[in-house]
Amino acid sequence: MNIEQNRNEDSMKLSLSELRTRFEKIALGGGRKSIEKQHERNKLTARERIEYLVDDMRSFVEIGAFAGFEMYEDQGGCPAGGTVAGIGYVSGRQCVILANDQTVKAGAWFPITGKKNLRLQEIAMENNLPVIYLVDSAGVFLPMQDEIFPDKEHFGRIFRNNARMSAMGITQIAAVMGPCVAGGAYLPIMSDETLMVEGNGSIFLAGPYLVKAAIGEDIDTETLGGADTHTSISGIADYKFETEQQCLDQVKKIVDKLGQKPVAGFDRITPQAPEKSPAELYSILSEGNTRPYDMRQIIERIVDKSEFDEFKADYGKTILCGYARIDGWAVGIVANQRLIVKNKKGEMQLGGVIYNDSADKAARFILNCNQKRIPLVFLQDVTGFMVGSRSEHAGIIKDGAKLVNAVANSVVPKITIIIGNSFGAGNYAMCGKAYDPRFIYAWPTARIAVMGGEQAAKTLLQIQVAAMKAKGKEVAPEDEKKLLDEIKGRYEKQTSPYYAAARLWVDEIIDPARTRLVISEGIHAANHNPDVAKMAVGVFQV
Repeated sequence: MNIEQNRNEDSMKLSLSELRTRFEKIALGGGRKSIEKQHERNKLTARERIEYLVDDMRSFVEIGAFAGFEMYEDQGGCPAGGTVAGIGYVSGRQCVILANDQTVKAGAWFPITGKKNLRLQEIAMENNLPVIYLVDSAGVFLPMQDEIFPDKEHFGRIFRNNARMSAMGITQIAAVMGPCVAGGAYLPIMSDETLMVEGNGSIFLAGPYLVKAAIGEDIDTETLGGADTHTSISGIADYKFETEQQCLDQVKKIVDKLGQKPVAGFDRITPQAPEKSPAELYSILSEGNTRPYDMRQIIERIVDKSEFDEFKADYGKTILCGYARIDGWAVGIVANQRLIVKNKKGEMQLGGVIYNDSADKAARFILNCNQKRIPLVFLQDVTGFMVGSRSEHAGIIKDGAKLVNAVANSVVPKITIIIGNSFGAGNYAMCGKAYDPRFIYAWPTARIAVMGGEQAAKTLLQIQVAAMKAKGKEVAPEDEKKLLDEIKGRYEKQTSPYYAAARLWVDEIIDPARTRLVISEGIHAANHNPDVAKMAVGVFQV
């Protein structure tokens, strides 16, 4: 390893250290004191429940750990959106798991909590996966009720999805381990089977205090809606248990007996490790991603046997397309090439920029993968489409539209990894969040914005300075520089992967070494939905 590679590796490992430090704080939920109180009540934390439930935490793919990151600071924060969630194996079956974190504001629902839960339900519906709800929530966070209650993508949509998933034949299991209040009471009852833990689990539309205020009745929590009440009087719950462990054991037994369903039939053979070490992924990108690199170096450390069968290798060189296998799964890869390369006319092309020929090639390749029923993997490091009179006269908008059209109408599963830049329309063309990737992950080196920080800051500066001068204000060079630095700092914060993950623009920020795992688990999840086999997409020379 040379000096530059060592420097690159050091930079990446610093980023990963920051990622781990931030995650460890998030994993504490409401803090150590809140965790101790949970344990004193013979309750596990949300993460402990999931760890007990799943077959192996190593293959558990968490979704939305950074949801709500640095949001709601005036409300004391909302770590992981007050919910721990992801995809894991229970009794050998891949499942979506959602667990309320009672240590965070008693498991109350913030706006981001609703968005995160809807995202997990979307994953379950798209991939036909069973859902396990581990319920322990006080309901809507009242100070922000107007941002979580009435709209289409708010709290009520959860129960609409419960009903839709039931109609789709998707198994839903609810284990009630704490309060389940008001509108939230519908979730376990709209699930297929409901389990409750004695002494802690409760389900009711209104708690004792509200009942007293509304109708003057004095009643305790257990009599109103505890496990005994709902298993022996109302018949709402199906099982009751003395401990959470017994309750989770029963969940495992239920999942163990689920019948097998048809699959999509994506091709998979015995996996083979990359010949080039995935550990070398850390040394490829420079600090700040300021230097060109060969995207093939990344691909060869992700794919089986480091074999990449490139499509139209000599055409449209700023996008790499080709076939490979990842953990045995056949995939089509569409990746931005960061090297400065020559096109077929011998002209130099900037790396990370989409040109006419690159858009043309990628659109055709996507159609091919759809016809062959091969899942697509997008590796993003894109600064956007080429601009200027030459590109405009050559029809860059038309060629870009063809690519965006192919991505939008693709029926095979799409999994997106944002490695570096994800700017402007390049984000769309390379299957950003708006284009329905089944899963979308970011490396710590990712940057997501309408344009790069330097260009955006200078553009905003010009607008602000012009406005100040129009009002007769003089702007000294030192004031202009100070203003530029302020704008750039604000803009750079908004481009960070943490800002994106906090708002669920990406499902998670991952260690590059886990890229193979999350892609493989994503395709495995997608393979549970056979509907893609019924869809047709024609192939033509675009």
